[in-house]
Amino acid sequence: MLIGGYRLFTTGLKNLLRLQFDMRTLMTIAVIGAAFIGEWGEGATVVILFAISEALETYSMDKARQSIRSLMDIAPKEALIRRGNQEMMVDVDDIQLGDIMIVKPGGKIAMDGIVVKGLSSVNQSAITGESVPVSKTEDDEVFAGTLNEEGLLEVKVTKHVDDTTIAKIIHLVEEAQAERAPSQAFVDKFAKYYTPLIMLIALGVAVVPPLFFGADWDTWIYQGLAALVVGCPCALVISTPVAIVTAIGNAAKNGVLIKGGIHLEEMGAIKAIAFDKTGTLTKGIPMVTDYLPQTNANSDELLSIIAALEKGSQHPLASAIMKKAEEENVPYQDINIEDFSSITGKGIKGNFQNKIYYVGSPNLFEELLSNGIPSALKTTIVHLQKQGKTVMAAGTSEEVLGLFAVADVLRENSKNVIEDLHSMGIQKTIMLTGDNEGTANAIGEQVSVSDIKAELLPQDKLTFIKDLRNQYDRVAMVGDGVNDAPALAASTVGIAMGGAGTDTALETADIALMADDLGKLPFTVKLSRKALSIIKQNITFSLGIKIVALLLVIPGWLTLWIAIFADMGATLIVTLNGLRLLRIKDK
Repeated sequence: MLIGGYRLFTTGLKNLLRLQFDMRTLMTIAVIGAAFIGEWGEGATVVILFAISEALETYSMDKARQSIRSLMDIAPKEALIRRGNQEMMVDVDDIQLGDIMIVKPGGKIAMDGIVVKGLSSVNQSAITGESVPVSKTEDDEVFAGTLNEEGLLEVKVTKHVDDTTIAKIIHLVEEAQAERAPSQAFVDKFAKYYTPLIMLIALGVAVVPPLFFGADWDTWIYQGLAALVVGCPCALVISTPVAIVTAIGNAAKNGVLIKGGIHLEEMGAIKAIAFDKTGTLTKGIPMVTDYLPQTNANSDELLSIIAALEKGSQHPLASAIMKKAEEENVPYQDINIEDFSSITGKGIKGNFQNKIYYVGSPNLFEELLSNGIPSALKTTIVHLQKQGKTVMAAGTSEEVLGLFAVADVLRENSKNVIEDLHSMGIQKTIMLTGDNEGTANAIGEQVSVSDIKAELLPQDKLTFIKDLRNQYDRVAMVGDGVNDAPALAASTVGIAMGGAGTDTALETADIALMADDLGKLPFTVKLSRKALSIIKQNITFSLGIKIVALLLVIPGWLTLWIAIFADMGATLIVTLNGLRLLRIKDK
């Protein structure tokens, strides 16, 4: 009791003197009562369980600072700057507006700016959430913290280090965490009224009969003490920690990390859930969704030539075609491509058996073919693009031999998860993404979310979550990227994808799905609801027993033994009831 409860008692006694009634005041009275009647074991159990739930809470409190720290590490601390004829590494704090920053292939962009020279594709998923890298050339904007994939870029710096998009995201996360109203555990709200009430009742029982009716002081002081022991809220106090510790333990065993009891309680009351698209509802990796060889081509032979050609490319979509060849067991590693070269911004070409093959955007073939792409093929291309897919054509300077459509594909269980959540009574599921309208609608319709919001920047997601909270009160956000961090911080419960999620998302979130499995979400909702319901059952039961015991005061039948029995019995029953949470399984 002393080791687990020292800090608790010091706070509880201070609160008692200030007449502040919360969980700690309630706990202090409970333990003093247990000690008074000689039930040291029960007092110790109450303290240890409470200490465990407190430790869980403390663990989750540090995450706010960590999330900011990991955000700051996303953009490089220095960059290669050209001033005059000299190139030098300069600390980002010393970079001036108008400086020319040189970003090599595979390097991270340190500052926001405008491309003045070069052509490359940039992976912006960390900032905008777009699943497919974006092509950047002169006059295009680039953001700090994004990854330059293939070409050398010269960028004119347009913003100071404190004004970059990533700096704004850090600011948004800090603001969102500061604005979020502190949630209060159910039993804390309850203790505020219960503790003073039970103390007044005990005082009344001890003092009123002797003062006003001339009854015996000894008898009624004993009755008052018994009333205080009955009211001594051991069962009541234990009702929450036992349920929370059991539920969090069960969740962890099933691959869900819940960072504290309050998040478990809040999750049980969620009415709307917002989802990020890339890496949450989808896998976050571009894959070939359609391979359409034309009648004038041998399907396997064309795939092997194109995969061999793409092996020499740095383009992010190249790996999708190579993966497709591997899935189809088409050998391409040994095919020798000669005269390989990249056609800036349009595609690649190479010589195989004295024939030049091209792979690239449909625009490349519009220029190559004397009559352009045949109208039937154009229709197919437009149809695929409307589904939010990136289309690449392959062929020679005379004809198109095949089409490849590449897209970020859905996780296998996304649709089932959304359906399960709707069937559990979640009123609204919304998909929020930085991707374009076409891609967003294509994915949103496949998973059957109730609403789709596209082309959102991090601050737009944050604003949307705040609006949702005004509308539905309790809102969860599921995400995995840096761009989701402000929204995760502002939601009632932030949920991060653990496997693929960035450190920032994991640390900003209140719950992490550790196996990167969205399928754990319905289980988490179910477990949280059950935990909330068991906490309420336990409180109701503890109170019921106490009311019955207190009524025995009227005829003067209440003895300390009955008081102890009522309190002990209730403690045992609420503990066993809390352990029922272990039976909830993830189907």
